[in-house]
Amino acid sequence: MSTEVLEKKWSDLTPQEKREQRDQWYLSPPGVAFPSPEAERAYKTNAQRMIDVYNVREPDMVPVSLPMGNLAAGLSQYSLMYEPEKVMELASRLGGRGGAAGMSIGVMATPGRVLELLDYKLYTWPGHGLPKDAPGYQFVEGEYMKADEYDELIRDPSDFWLRTYMPRAFGALQPFTQLQPVTDVTEIVQVVSHFVPYARPDVRAALKALIEVGEELERWMEITGGGRGGGAVARMFCKAPFDTIGDTLRGTKGIILDMHRQPEKLLKALDVVADVTIANTIANLNESKGLMAYFPLHKGADGWMSHKQFMTFYWPSLKKVIDALIEEGILAHLFAEGSYDTRLEYVNEFPKGAVSWLFDRTDMARAKQILGDRCCISGNVPAGLLRAGTPAEVKEYCRKLIEACAPGGGFILACGTAQVDNAPPENLRAMQEAAQEYGVYRK
Repeated sequence: MSTEVLEKKWSDLTPQEKREQRDQWYLSPPGVAFPSPEAERAYKTNAQRMIDVYNVREPDMVPVSLPMGNLAAGLSQYSLMYEPEKVMELASRLGGRGGAAGMSIGVMATPGRVLELLDYKLYTWPGHGLPKDAPGYQFVEGEYMKADEYDELIRDPSDFWLRTYMPRAFGALQPFTQLQPVTDVTEIVQVVSHFVPYARPDVRAALKALIEVGEELERWMEITGGGRGGGAVARMFCKAPFDTIGDTLRGTKGIILDMHRQPEKLLKALDVVADVTIANTIANLNESKGLMAYFPLHKGADGWMSHKQFMTFYWPSLKKVIDALIEEGILAHLFAEGSYDTRLEYVNEFPKGAVSWLFDRTDMARAKQILGDRCCISGNVPAGLLRAGTPAEVKEYCRKLIEACAPGGGFILACGTAQVDNAPPENLRAMQEAAQEYGVYRK
């Protein structure tokens, strides 16, 4: 980036200049000390490759995003969630491998003890509702917002989250239903009455649980180094507003009914949730100097809703979020779970290099034809093939994908799912070898 751009205030930069700065942060993470010159070169080689493909340019070779899975990486999901020392050992082993060969690998770990202390209701996981040897965690569908509570959500989403949603989603925080709105405190005569609920033993117990959560997180971060900085965490998890309401609040049945019974209130709520998502995402990625917002798209797939419903309820609020992030130079990475074959013609509305797509079951050749001149695309190596196929079958499938999608750049060789547990290592190697053999660009 030029000296002239660097001298400008952030608010004065154009969206493209902001994106260029985020790319530079990704390439040279602020505050990160690499263990060796070799590790730094490997990281920057892979980071530059990813920057090129995200901007729909030809890199030196097709990057590979390996779906390592917990067990394929040599560590169970239980260990990932309860044994941070082993997490760091694994991260150390993986961190020195593959950068120069185009691989993108990482270790995802959520402290299980924190979830237990909070009595989190939305999931079960190994050692908590599932056997310790279970390969992953499971979502627990529920109605955590009632059909008649839209007005409360629309009026004050933060207050609704604090005093209604969180007490239902976190058993330890159930006493927060007794708290008063913080906006009531405007004069001295209201101070004492506002804090009266804190005299309740159950409210104090909830606060003590939060202190324990903080202590456990402090222990975890001391072991893992805090989890900040570097390309592996240069992104933030986000959700489409429809998925926030449909997954997190109303549940699948609830939001389907709402589309028919109270569509106007649902649309108002989607707009409110979009605004909250925009503000939180921008604030967090600016603070972390991050590049990417990662959206797993749960309920927008072919067959889940009609085209009319998609264009009415799903896409407009999601597009509003993406447009705002693009203005801040943030790359929107959309994981299209299921098939998006009927959606492709309607979602190519963004500037070149502003959006990246990870496809699960979508026709990749068609996605390349429709989106490939403006969007980075990746995915569609079947999890079943990686789990049960032969190395020769994996390599052949990857070869065909590369031939269809790599010309012109903007393609990442990836699986159509986030991870594949128990995939034979030789199949993962075959995926990497395919990129090295068939995905090298001739300059």
